[in-house]
Amino acid sequence: MRKFESDVHLIKYEVLREVARLAMEGTLKEKIDIIPYIVDPGPEPRTRCCIYKEREITKDRVKLAMGGNRENKSIIEVIDVACDECPINRFFITEACRGCLAHRCSEACPRGAIYHVGGRAYINQEKCIECGRCKEACPYNAIADVMRPCRRACSAGAISFDDRRKAVIDDEKCIQCGACITQCPFGAIMDKSYITDVVSILKESKENKDIHVYAAIAPAIANQFTYASIEQVICGVKKLGFYDVVEVALGADMVALHEAKEVADTIGEKKLVTTSCCPAFVSYVKKNYPKLEDKISNTVSPMIAISRLIKARDPKAKVVFIGPCVAKKAEALEEELKDDIDYVLTFEELAAMLDALEVDLENCNIGELNNASYYGRIFARSGGVTEAVEHVVEAEKIDIDLKPVKCNGIKECDRALKMANVNRLNGNFIEGMACEGGCIAGPASLNHGPKDKKEVDKYGELAFEEDIEGSLKKIELKDINLDRK
Repeated sequence: MRKFESDVHLIKYEVLREVARLAMEGTLKEKIDIIPYIVDPGPEPRTRCCIYKEREITKDRVKLAMGGNRENKSIIEVIDVACDECPINRFFITEACRGCLAHRCSEACPRGAIYHVGGRAYINQEKCIECGRCKEACPYNAIADVMRPCRRACSAGAISFDDRRKAVIDDEKCIQCGACITQCPFGAIMDKSYITDVVSILKESKENKDIHVYAAIAPAIANQFTYASIEQVICGVKKLGFYDVVEVALGADMVALHEAKEVADTIGEKKLVTTSCCPAFVSYVKKNYPKLEDKISNTVSPMIAISRLIKARDPKAKVVFIGPCVAKKAEALEEELKDDIDYVLTFEELAAMLDALEVDLENCNIGELNNASYYGRIFARSGGVTEAVEHVVEAEKIDIDLKPVKCNGIKECDRALKMANVNRLNGNFIEGMACEGGCIAGPASLNHGPKDKKEVDKYGELAFEEDIEGSLKKIELKDINLDRK
């Protein structure tokens, strides 16, 4: 039984499901206008001030579910009409202010934004620069921090607000991590979906035997469909019309082997190498630490690696990556990679497609998904990439003194990159993960609460092949280009 954490996630799912259902029926263009009435039947609103506003918001959700503005390369957009009711001023003085004589709040303010009337402190919001020094200085904790959730979630500092109090995303700073999507309590930020494109290619493949559509499932699948086994999920995916289902974890095995050898070959020259499997992390390095761009591993991500393998084996292949990551949609659009991966779906979108076709996972037969190693599967959690690379270094007897720095979330990544930028990092290999916890905590997961890393390890332990050498023994890696450039 599918459960939803909030109306935000439920409504997004309902829109995706209806778009998928009508696309499968071939009636989306004719019936697109009825979707707001299905999602928001009325007459009473369920979340907003009135049913009319709800339906207007749903119309915009439908547009994004159908791909949005394709000329805008940004994957994440603000739904203007849905963004409201958040306080714009970050700090304010609460009733806990005692009007003390020390006036530490105003003394700490670098802009003179705090003044006192009748013994009580007030903030001049025109002068406030939101540095937070007043809050730190107040002995009574009387200053509240009400930073808007989307801005608090954005470690890249890409969110600001216009004169209408609406959120604005700076595409030059945005790393497409999707943290703002899950944190906005009004669901006013959403990622574009390519669900209609995938439905279209699946339908075309039924008529054209020269098109084989493969589903490449990310290892974060381990803790997604908790009410069904992974094997049942694979069976359900095939019922959607996919030619075959392949583990992206096999691509992770390929990446670990290639990256370990790359690090061994270049660490003396570069002195530092960072991972390249998380596109949001890679984007963060390029946008905030350009001096370190040449330190990014030249190895492609597991998504690209598995897609290149599939297409090398089957010239008729079209590959759809399915995972919890929004940034993967942006990666698929990169000029040098756009021919490698055809489409990206999220687990949210997969769930919507399964329900649109009324596929009952719990009653599905058992399917097979067992072509990767333990180490490839644990790429899904923080620290997993490092463990895989260390395994290769040991198994291949690679002569290198690897000193990894595991970064769990952009904040930790930023601290490590700051140190590396001034040559003070105590390490030579940075594992960068934008999402805290790793890919299992991706913004397009089916649940957004704390994730149990042990579930990923359990999934890894189910692999027939314990080590990477075993999983790759039948693959001629010399025929697969795993270099990004």
